[in-house]
Amino acid sequence: MTTPAPDTELVHRAQAGELAAFEELVSRYEQRVYTLARRIVGQEQDAEDVTQQAFLSALEHLETFRGEASFATWLTRIATHAALKVIRKRQGLPTVSLEAMTEEQETYGSIPHPEYIADWRESPAELATHGETQQLINVALAGLDEKHRLVFLLRDVEGLSVKETAAALQLSEVNVKVRLLRARLQLREQLTRAFGDERRRITGGHVHE
Repeated sequence: MTTPAPDTELVHRAQAGELAAFEELVSRYEQRVYTLARRIVGQEQDAEDVTQQAFLSALEHLETFRGEASFATWLTRIATHAALKVIRKRQGLPTVSLEAMTEEQETYGSIPHPEYIADWRESPAELATHGETQQLINVALAGLDEKHRLVFLLRDVEGLSVKETAAALQLSEVNVKVRLLRARLQLREQLTRAFGDERRRITGGHVHE
């Protein structure tokens, strides 16, 4: 069985003008880009447009890729920018930094304590094996504010570093860290309502046994 060529080799071949190599990269990452776009923009048609635009932009700017980050990370940044443009256009807003668009610098002191806490009946790894878990996570993600959802998607789902996430969203690293913590706490609280052990629930500081 032939071992698939690594991304770096395909990129170098594509930069040399081999279109088939770039088509292989598209095949390799198309579903991942579409899934990210769908989670950001929320609509199937817009997600398809973002996916197409992301790969077109990647092809147009392929010569600028120098390998400081992985190709997957570089492509994720491009897809994120394309998705944000769709959102801004939909809202009739200019495409500028999320930090400038939304609020001043966030701080850890502004993070509210969760209202609902409970020990989980199963570990996250065990929960992930259940068919309904992914749907619940998607619903919970959709309920987050855009600024928190984007940071969570790039950092925890796509695996970008804090620095890479900050660069992709034009945010300070401090804001990325605070927004990520907010997102994690909100998701944890929402999912705990589904997976938490009702016998060991804490609501508003009171333990229910």
